[in-house]
Parts: sequence; structure tokens; C-alpha cells
Amino acid sequence: MNDPFALLGLPVQYALDRSALESAYRQVQGIVHPDRFATSSDRDLRVAVQWATATNEAVRVLRDPVKRAALLCERHGHPVDAESNTSMPASFLMQQMSWRESLDEARDSGDPAALEALRRSLDAARKSLSQRIEQAIDHQQNWSEAVAAVREWMFVERFADAVEAAEFALG
Repeated sequence: MNDPFALLGLPVQYALDRSALESAYRQVQGIVHPDRFATSSDRDLRVAVQWATATNEAVRVLRDPVKRAALLCERHGHPVDAESNTSMPASFLMQQMSWRESLDEARDSGDPAALEALRRSLDAARKSLSQRIEQAIDHQQNWSEAVAAVREWMFVERFADAVEAAEFALG
């Protein structure tokens, strides 16, 4: 139950067909959903709940490109270790500083258009990181590049939360 790819019968790769993922999820849930075992023994119902929970966790991980990439890296012996390894390329550090300055200016001025521009910049960064990760994992098996890109994407997601909070504060 620990391998989401195997549980859902999907290829072990970063690039996943979203409709194939959803179809596989529905198919497995149709088999293991606890409602199908409502009149079964307590043991069978408990097992069904465990399988349904594992299926829900598998699809949650595989739907999220950052979690999926981190899983693949770790599975190949290259843990992301984002908490303990915070090294980033100088160019990305400069980008972070630029984004933070833009966020501060947008907050100070109350400018929703500036926040939207930041959001578009983050969307472009996500797309670029996804392409880098796909190339590194699926085509080159370059795990150090994949790990670096995953760490960068984790920062992008945390920063996107700050942008969203600023948008919410502006109302």
C-alpha cells in the first residue's frame, strides 16, 4: 500500500496523464470503497477503510506535482530534505529577493494589480519548474537537478501562500 503508482496501476514517472490518474482512482475506489462493504464483517469493513484511505492518499500525492516529484526522488535514493538542505542557486535567491520586494511594495501600496502580476510570475515559475523536473526525472534521471527543482518549487508554493494572504488582506 506504500506505492501510489502500483496501487493505482500507473507508470512510475513524473509526467502523468491527469485523466488516466482520475480514471484509475475511480476504478480502485469502486472496488475498495467502504460503502460496498457496509453489510460485510467488521474485519472486511476495516480492511476496506484501510484500502480506501491508502487510495485517497495515493491520489493526493500523485495529483500534486511537487509531492509526486519528491516521492520519485526519494524512491531513487535522493531525498529532498528541504528542512535541512536549504541551498539554492544564486539566480534563484535573486529571484526570491525580487519577489519579496514586489510583495512588500504591493502590500504597502494596496495594489491588487501588482499582486496579480506576482501570481502570474509564480505561475510561470511553476510551469518552468515542472518542465525541468520532467526532463530531469523522466528523460535524464538527473536526480540532483530534480531535487534542486523540487526545493525551488517548495519555496514558490510557500511564497504563493504569502501572495494569497496579501490578496485576502486587500479584500
